[in-house]
Amino acid sequence: MTKHDLGNDTTTMTAEGDLMVTERVFAAPRELVWEVLTSPEHIPHWYGPHGSTADIVEMDVRPGGRWRLGQNLPGGGSFAFVGEFLEVRRPELLVRTEAPEEAPPGPPAVETVTLEDLGDGRTKVRWEARFPSAEILEFALSTGMTKGALEQLDRLAGLLPGLG
Repeated sequence: MTKHDLGNDTTTMTAEGDLMVTERVFAAPRELVWEVLTSPEHIPHWYGPHGSTADIVEMDVRPGGRWRLGQNLPGGGSFAFVGEFLEVRRPELLVRTEAPEEAPPGPPAVETVTLEDLGDGRTKVRWEARFPSAEILEFALSTGMTKGALEQLDRLAGLLPGLG
């Protein structure tokens, strides 16, 4: 797989092989960014592309804890994502599995999210998603997921100032 640069002016996003890496700096302290990334109260307000809604069914943020959320797309259509938290170090590291609930049998993607305190009220978030294979990542990219991911991060950035 060739390296793809998929980001925009606010977010760096690259995909190569079975790895997708997304980075963005948010104008909010690390504790707040962590809270918004992991709290069932806040996730529905930023998760998914513009115009979508999310329903948190389960969010047990601890090693071995499960998570499940449903996503409703504008214009109809819905699906769910599920996974398990593998490592949790508040407020700096979150490692979890993620897969569409209706995915065929096989290993899920593993996401590693690191939050770096930049020391000036800003937080750099690095989101690494390691897919089971380069072919599965290519398929995910073909579904338009990068547009949704970029819009999701825009929604997150827009939500943070009102919470600080």
